[in-house]
Amino acid sequence: MEKKPPSVNDLALSMQNSGIPHELLVKEARLAIAEGDWESMEERVERLQRSFIQPVVNATGVLLHTNLGRASWGIPQSHFSSNIEFNLNDGNRGSRQTSIGNLFAQLCGTESAMVVNNCSSAVLLVLSALATGQGVAISRSELVEIGGSFRVPEILELSGAYLVEVGTTNKTRVVDYQKAIEAHRNVAMALKVHQSNYKIVGFTEETTVEELSSLNLPLVADIGSGLLDSSCPWLSTGAPEWLAGEPAAKQTLQSGADLVTFSCDKLLGGPQAGIIAGKSDLIEKCLRHPFARVLRPGSHTLVSLQELALRYLHRDGDKIPFWRMACFREDELLLRAENINAGEVTTMDSVPGGGTLPTVVIPSIGLKLPGDRSKELRRGVNGGLPIIARVQDGDTYLDFRTINPDHDELVAAALENLG
Repeated sequence: MEKKPPSVNDLALSMQNSGIPHELLVKEARLAIAEGDWESMEERVERLQRSFIQPVVNATGVLLHTNLGRASWGIPQSHFSSNIEFNLNDGNRGSRQTSIGNLFAQLCGTESAMVVNNCSSAVLLVLSALATGQGVAISRSELVEIGGSFRVPEILELSGAYLVEVGTTNKTRVVDYQKAIEAHRNVAMALKVHQSNYKIVGFTEETTVEELSSLNLPLVADIGSGLLDSSCPWLSTGAPEWLAGEPAAKQTLQSGADLVTFSCDKLLGGPQAGIIAGKSDLIEKCLRHPFARVLRPGSHTLVSLQELALRYLHRDGDKIPFWRMACFREDELLLRAENINAGEVTTMDSVPGGGTLPTVVIPSIGLKLPGDRSKELRRGVNGGLPIIARVQDGDTYLDFRTINPDHDELVAAALENLG
């Protein structure tokens, strides 16, 4: 005889200790009963819990893992209001952009700066504010697509500007820009886009920022990944070798760019946001555009960025988790891995990730577990934090370069309980 299903309410109440709101448990109970699968209610609730955004340990070896929020940066917590648009000096309304803009202008060695939701927003706002109804000259080798189907030609169309293609896929010279500008006669700006997630190699030629600055047009450089200064003055050891050739905001502006745009959650090491930095008159045009309000960040993002900027200005890279982890020496990683009595200590390669430095690998040390244990680690062993590892050739690898050392005890406990 077929077993009679429980009532929806009784099934929901049976999971009330899960911490899931009753309304969601009722919804899950209805689905379980409708599918004749009410005996799997506990598993369903666990699956629902895992669907919520929550802390995880990144052991993948990808420092800026897009699926894990890219840069590891703490979320500011406060039960107070903030003076986000209130001037404490005169008691009048203030701007959410002024203070944070000044900090990033200082970091970039330029006149002005502002913050938007992400780098894509920054590019859209600049194009909309400076080139609507006019042409934008871009090399054919820089008509990129990044994650989420962000394509430069489509963003140009959305902004109301139109594309003026310059040069060829593999070679673009400054004379190609000059010819294109003369031919169209309505070109408002030149846009240089960093090839952040791919490389063109072989018979190639690229026009430099210095060369483009001679065009007598506003020059905007989308450097993407958010390196502030190629000398990395916030690191006591100086710039790591693997950063060689990566464009930095300060040097790009010094070379003649009028504006730079870049992400905050990549090499900058902060929350998701985008920076526009450069000449104050162009920043002012961006601030006055209606999109500036549409794309503006909230108070939590700004407070978080402010804390990050101050750490950079204090030149304290050890307090920026991305740089702390990226710059660990191999002997330090080896000691951490050996202190965890589990698996086989082995060498491995980390990568920057997040659409940055696509050909770079950084030597690392980690643990190798026989077999695929990724599901067990991902579920959180004995109620611990989920640990996201990588599986290669059927075995499980935990890379200590991407594990915050403050989390080593969590990893040790999980591996001990994993058995």
